[in-house]
Amino acid sequence: MAHVIGFSAWSGTGKTTLLQKVIRRMKARGVRVAVVKHDVHGIDPCEDGKDSGRLRAAGAESVVLIGPGDAPERRLREAITALSDADIILVEGFKYAPIPRVGLCRAAAGKLLPEPPENYIAVVTDTAMAANVPRFGWDEDEELTDFLMEQTKDFTHFNDEGRARMVDVGDKGITARTAVAAGRVLLNRTTFDLIRSGGVKKGDVLTVAQVAGIMGAKRTPDLIPMCHPVLLDGVDLSLTLDEARLSVEITAAVRTGGRTGVEMEALTAVSVAALTVYDMCKAVQRDMVITDIRLMKKSGGVHGDFEREDE
Repeated sequence: MAHVIGFSAWSGTGKTTLLQKVIRRMKARGVRVAVVKHDVHGIDPCEDGKDSGRLRAAGAESVVLIGPGDAPERRLREAITALSDADIILVEGFKYAPIPRVGLCRAAAGKLLPEPPENYIAVVTDTAMAANVPRFGWDEDEELTDFLMEQTKDFTHFNDEGRARMVDVGDKGITARTAVAAGRVLLNRTTFDLIRSGGVKKGDVLTVAQVAGIMGAKRTPDLIPMCHPVLLDGVDLSLTLDEARLSVEITAAVRTGGRTGVEMEALTAVSVAALTVYDMCKAVQRDMVITDIRLMKKSGGVHGDFEREDE
């Protein structure tokens, strides 16, 4: 789960400029940064001259803009969930959001803190201020970045310097671990019938996709950063045709005896199989939809078992 930090200030204080500097420094450390920005004037396009374009140019992997409307906190939660693959999510413009926040003050321009300093994890200010939280000047973006990275030390994929690392699992016990993932490819009637009859020119779609999915499971550490190489005991991958949905239903079950789980191997197997179905059929249909890739269940490990309840 991404670490979320807000930047709170009145409009015109300089949030975006400071965020650009922080993003550049985080990117230099190998951190995947995303931004959620509240724009009370409406959604601006992601152009170079706009704030969102400046944040992207600074290195933000994704920028989610939330315009004026009801339930801003709910919409913020939805955006944070959608950006869960980032390492750090920086939130701009939600002055009172219930997240760890840095308060920004530019007294020379009449822009004071929206709330008392003790409501923040740190403040950035151009004036002396009585506060029991860390204080940084507007030109101390490197020191501020160091502080923010300190807040991530409880996250397993950062080392003590705030840089990306592979988690050490050497002290974990070897246990039997399993994971089952599923997904589907939605087709039109023509493509569905061609797959069923074996009429796709590239060959037997389901068999080739099955082999590709197994290969994908075995190559997961080469595709997903920080995944451990795992000696797999078995990969069972099935592809079936669903007449009612006009879909290819894909299920992957992966087993190992090791120190870390195989959820990513199962999900990668499904994803690669689905992509192979698309590749083999794209000459017939280009608007196929790969959807509903999800973990169905897993067992083993210190976090216990999991089984999806909505299936």
